[in-house]
Amino acid sequence: MQFRYVVTGVLVAVSLAGCQRTSSSPYSNLPGPAPLQAQPVPSVQANQLPPPGASDPSQFPAAPNNGAAGTAVASLPPGGGQAPATALDVTKESMVGNWRVNSGGTSCDMFLTLTNLGSGSRGGTRGCAGELTTMGSWEVSGKNVLFKNRNGDVIGRVYKSADTRFDGTTNSGQAISLSR
Repeated sequence: MQFRYVVTGVLVAVSLAGCQRTSSSPYSNLPGPAPLQAQPVPSVQANQLPPPGASDPSQFPAAPNNGAAGTAVASLPPGGGQAPATALDVTKESMVGNWRVNSGGTSCDMFLTLTNLGSGSRGGTRGCAGELTTMGSWEVSGKNVLFKNRNGDVIGRVYKSADTRFDGTTNSGQAISLSR
């Protein structure tokens, strides 16, 4: 009976010896990477940006003449006004999506969603210049579509002039048109 205990003890010892971790990797005994040294951080400076339009005006192209060569663009009075009697009805749902914008002789993209943001819906632009760069939301008001900056101030408005076209102005009087 004692022999049985000795054999069992030897089998247990051999079994446990097989559970030891062994490694054949030549990198297993290498030390880890050295800790990184802290780097000095320069102090942050704060300056006031110049107001819009205070930069050198010669760096921007001249505004187009809206009445030149038969290219008259219908527009709303700067800072407000109602859509003309010929304006088509517009719904919020028909505005959702991507629009190609022409303003001041340049083209950019406008994206309109139904996601609520303040009193309007979330919207934004890509590649636009001027007031449209500050667009954050939009809403339909009668036959007008109002574009607002991130503070909720109206920066422009358009009305539906054709099935997939809207015309109007920014608050500064710049003609703007949207099309798909």
